[in-house]
Amino acid sequence: MFTESDIYLFKQGRHFRLYEHLGAQVITHGGVRGVYFGVWAPNARSVSVMGDFNYWNPDEHRLNPRTDGSGIWEGFVAQAMPGHNYKFHVQSRFNDYRADKGDPFAFFWETSPTTASKIWKMDYQWKDQDWMQKRGKINALDQPTAIYEMHLGSWRRDPADPHRFLSYIELAQILPGYLKEMGYTHVEFLPVCEHPFYGSWGYQCLGFFAPTSRYGTPQEFMYLIDALHQEEIGVILDWVPSHYPTDEYGLGYFDGTHLYEHMDPRKGFHPDWKSFIFNYGRNEVVNFLISSAMFWLDKYHIDGFRLDAVASMLYLDYSREEGKWIPNEYGGNENLDAIEFLKILNSAIYQNYPDVQTFAEESTSWPMVSRPTYVGGLGFGYKWNMGWMNDTLSYMEKDPVYRKYYHNKMTFSIWYAYSENFVLPLSHDEVVHGKGSLVNKMPGDDWQKFAGLRLLLGYMYAHPGKKLTFMGSEIGQRTEWDHDKSLDWHLLDYQEHQKLQYWMKALNYFYQNHPELFELDFKQEGFSWIDCNDADNSILSFLRFDKNKKPLLIAANFTPVVRPHHRLGVPVPGLWTEVLNSDHHDFGGSNFLNHNQIRSVHESLHGFPYSASINIPPLGIVFLEAE
Repeated sequence: MFTESDIYLFKQGRHFRLYEHLGAQVITHGGVRGVYFGVWAPNARSVSVMGDFNYWNPDEHRLNPRTDGSGIWEGFVAQAMPGHNYKFHVQSRFNDYRADKGDPFAFFWETSPTTASKIWKMDYQWKDQDWMQKRGKINALDQPTAIYEMHLGSWRRDPADPHRFLSYIELAQILPGYLKEMGYTHVEFLPVCEHPFYGSWGYQCLGFFAPTSRYGTPQEFMYLIDALHQEEIGVILDWVPSHYPTDEYGLGYFDGTHLYEHMDPRKGFHPDWKSFIFNYGRNEVVNFLISSAMFWLDKYHIDGFRLDAVASMLYLDYSREEGKWIPNEYGGNENLDAIEFLKILNSAIYQNYPDVQTFAEESTSWPMVSRPTYVGGLGFGYKWNMGWMNDTLSYMEKDPVYRKYYHNKMTFSIWYAYSENFVLPLSHDEVVHGKGSLVNKMPGDDWQKFAGLRLLLGYMYAHPGKKLTFMGSEIGQRTEWDHDKSLDWHLLDYQEHQKLQYWMKALNYFYQNHPELFELDFKQEGFSWIDCNDADNSILSFLRFDKNKKPLLIAANFTPVVRPHHRLGVPVPGLWTEVLNSDHHDFGGSNFLNHNQIRSVHESLHGFPYSASINIPPLGIVFLEAE
């Protein structure tokens, strides 16, 4: 299964499709149909494969070590066939350690709590050719991107049995149509890689080449992605190369040595998550992780990756007390191996798939995260704007009477908005662990809560950067997200929730049809303040521009006080027409609108030669176009 070239690339840390060679490969050998098994275990004394095909006898099918110094053990088993469960029985040559290990390259696993790998073929007939041909344009930086982040196990449950997950096939019948109707451009799945503990939401992954069997087979997951693509919905996977759980059947201490993780716990063990950290300085580990990324792109037609906890990879002292971490060779806290790994990863992805995107959840001010590697960046396509999220939610949670004292929280983000290609995230992390739901973060009575949430969402869509919201925010989920339950879809029996959902739908369609809101997201000429200093009234007003310099005027009022005939400076003379207003009664508002066209006059204001008088609704945002 390996050529000399394969082994050379493997040793150099540049073999990025190892899934074609290691693991369980169904082949014909010497005219006999069977399975080739291969596993990397350089410090093993012996490795055998056991499974349904040999009554789980660890002595019957011993693998042979290659003689090329690669540390790979291999063998052919004629009795093995697709569907059989198996594990590797590994005995270390350094100690008495022996364990039954799952296959690091398994394409499919048993459903937890059972832990065996499954022999599986990856055949599937795709029907998404149209999508694959045009996704490069759809995924481009100058296109609209509205991401629906979701957890497959708790978006919906079986109405007849709320404890039963919907399968990939069942989700394929309803999810693509829902996202299309709501106007989202992409869906981001919380990690689907096989994981032992459901409550980790997939962030404690062991099966880096397998979708979780909780919802079905690999082909059924392909069917879900295929169905989404046929509705022109891009699919982003939350992918976690930052750490992995310590379960004995997994990657940890694989051959009786710290093979995938660092030996020293100050570098190899994460104190927050009680999990192992990959050793990014080891070529074979780099091969493993990048092969995983390429596998999802090759076999599942994935359109992008969101990398979790990138800051934990970049900093050696991340979440560690003084003396509990090891400086790099220059005495700094930067993880040089992880930095190099991320650069190699992003380079490999974009060289092979220039029509996809990578997203970094990076919570610090690390520079040039979303800049190309050839200019010194990490090479990601996008970075989550955690600063915008924290400042905006902190501001919105305050009683409107005090917001004027925190006005700078809403203006500061523009100062750094063009330092990265930002995504504005209102993610799952903001509605768990006692943080409350989005609608309940808003102060005031029920009317004000829903108006505040409409304003928050409207402001997000008006602000430079791509958009991400977590499932449930579009219907006004009142409780925190609970991974053991379906979203509260019954809330749509109530008018205020129906109207909020309609606002989210209208906002998505408005966004996609107004290039002013996305074409120049990452260029300063796409944005201009009108008035960023009106703290006393808690009003923000600004302009967004498309590539043809066409302006869109946005004014947001963060108090429940009506602001009639509020005069703002504008760049051009003529008529202005209100094209979207979060206070419209269709969305649950008080219907304080700009019913008639507004004519700007030749009176300079806010640094502009003209000005116009507009109505700004309470806890509302308005969008106006120039004719």
